[in-house]
Amino acid sequence: MQKLFTWASKWWPGLIPLAVMWGFAAWNNTLPVEADLSARSSAALKDTVLDKTRIAVDGRDVSLAADAFSEEGRRDAVMAVELVPGVRLVDDRTRLVPEAKPFVWNAERDVVRVTLSGSAPLPSMKARLTEAARKELGGVEVADQMGLARGAPPRFEAAAMLLLDQIGKLKDGKITISDTKVNLSGMARELGGREAIAAALKNLPEGFSIAANEIKAPPYIFQAYKDPVAATVTLTGYVPDNNVHAAIATSASRKFFGEKVVDNLKASIGAPASFNPAVVAALGALSRLSTGTLVVSDREVKLSGDALYEGAANDIRAGLGKDFPKTWQYKPEITVKPAPGPVDGTVCQQLFSELLGKGKIRFAAKRADIDPDSAGILDHLIETALRCPNANIEVAGHTDADGEDSFNQALSEKRAQAVIDYLVKAGLPASRFSAVGYGATQPVAGNDTDDGKAQNRRIEFLVR
Repeated sequence: MQKLFTWASKWWPGLIPLAVMWGFAAWNNTLPVEADLSARSSAALKDTVLDKTRIAVDGRDVSLAADAFSEEGRRDAVMAVELVPGVRLVDDRTRLVPEAKPFVWNAERDVVRVTLSGSAPLPSMKARLTEAARKELGGVEVADQMGLARGAPPRFEAAAMLLLDQIGKLKDGKITISDTKVNLSGMARELGGREAIAAALKNLPEGFSIAANEIKAPPYIFQAYKDPVAATVTLTGYVPDNNVHAAIATSASRKFFGEKVVDNLKASIGAPASFNPAVVAALGALSRLSTGTLVVSDREVKLSGDALYEGAANDIRAGLGKDFPKTWQYKPEITVKPAPGPVDGTVCQQLFSELLGKGKIRFAAKRADIDPDSAGILDHLIETALRCPNANIEVAGHTDADGEDSFNQALSEKRAQAVIDYLVKAGLPASRFSAVGYGATQPVAGNDTDDGKAQNRRIEFLVR
């Protein structure tokens, strides 16, 4: 026995390297097997819908952890791994994605980005919604803060895609789906945007409905700027339709003399009631200013600039608001242009002639009532008369040759006197003016054309 022990004590240390070599060989053979099973298990799951999938292999045993989006999908995933050749046992660690009650999805737009939040039902759908937002908004940052959850209503993706089409029409705002109810709030980017969104919402998928639509239209803005240096009046903003557009453009061309009307107006829905008469009246006031800016925003009118003399400033401040409906607000910021220096009679005559060469004083047909469109040129004539306080001025009336001579003579005298009455009302002394009518006796053009007749119907200022 002692001999056996002595003999064993001599050979058992040799078993240690043999055991190490066997373990190394077993481990070295196991690694390729585990890697192969891991790869084939992953391949078996390629047609399943999972999130956060993790596969661990120990020998021929596979541990599968993943978030599934249905009980059926979870079972199919486990079975797919179990059927992989070589797999002995599957440790099922899968779980269902939590269900959202209610199922809420949001698209919110601010100045710099659109944020998608709430829940999406599948990873692929989450990616499609994000991509659709980027495509719709073209360069605007899209922040994806969506999570994944079960519980989406049927046709959720179609509803969300339609609503993403509307987010581009917003300047800012938020669109929410809560189960099958849709809520919208914010400001449309352009006029007509609110109406376009409302029309699109009629195509929501079956089962979805609008719980609240609080999209607001942007202010309906019309602007006009009078620039005496460039001799232009620039119209920008919106008008209700082409007919109103034409009427306003025509009115501007009559009211502003010596200035080119630059028409940049666009037609759009959303104009307040009484838009046309209010804008025409406001343009009349702007025509009386040396330089000025008119802004009509919804039912509020802001007019700022320099009147040509103090009386005109007071008249504009007091009178313009009367031309607006009672629901409109009027904010005048009228100052007075510094008075230009005095001139002698020769220069005064030259200034009168230049003004009346650019525009004309208009009257009602066959009457002596001064057309309100002539307020601008009359104010400029008054400013000039104030510069030559010692000059006596003849206001001469002329008509075309239509009608009886006696009627034309009387009409020319009445029109000349109507102009003087306007000047006196503005503060000029009546003693400086005399009204003379010449009827049709001093034509400056032929009376055989409408254009020639229009040139003959005129008022002249003559320094005597």
